[in-house]
Amino acid sequence: MGKLYARIDDRLRTFIEDQPMFFVASAPLSGEGHVNLSPKGRAGTLVVLDEHTVGYLDFGGSHAETLAHIRENGRITLMWCAFTGPPKVLRIHGQGDPVFRDDPRWSTLLARFGAADGAGLRAIVVVRAERISDSCGFAVPLLDYQSDRDLHAEHLGRKSDAEFAEYCANKPYNGTSIDGLPALPLPLPPRNRVP
Repeated sequence: MGKLYARIDDRLRTFIEDQPMFFVASAPLSGEGHVNLSPKGRAGTLVVLDEHTVGYLDFGGSHAETLAHIRENGRITLMWCAFTGPPKVLRIHGQGDPVFRDDPRWSTLLARFGAADGAGLRAIVVVRAERISDSCGFAVPLLDYQSDRDLHAEHLGRKSDAEFAEYCANKPYNGTSIDGLPALPLPLPPRNRVP
């Protein structure tokens, strides 16, 4: 039986931190727009910031749908599935806030992710929980985790920051979503790394 939670307590934090991947869902306000669902999974790229807030690092790719949706309306859902151990699905429904490279909060937030920072980082997504709930997960399969794939990090790691900015500018769905909503601010501001 599912349960609602008032906060991300230590047990939920441990569950979140133990999962090697999570899913992000968002949608535009328009009923004709496209719903987006993305898997995320680079180790250490999601942190529980406090009892009501999580954040994750948003790295470059061919689309920026989630960024566009949360810029338009803030709505976002994060989901974790237990692929090992007791069956559980955890969801956080909330309001997302994209923190871009030129935001004054950038360095302070980025420091919370430690060694997970890497090439191709374009934003930090901060999610303020409005509803935290779990469900049974009885239909989620048992899967064996082998390791993170390093292809994404290696691919982006071969690009200088200027080359990454050019990569973002040349992808048709980075500056705007597939529905034409503003997504990643372009030109991409230069990287400010945590000292």
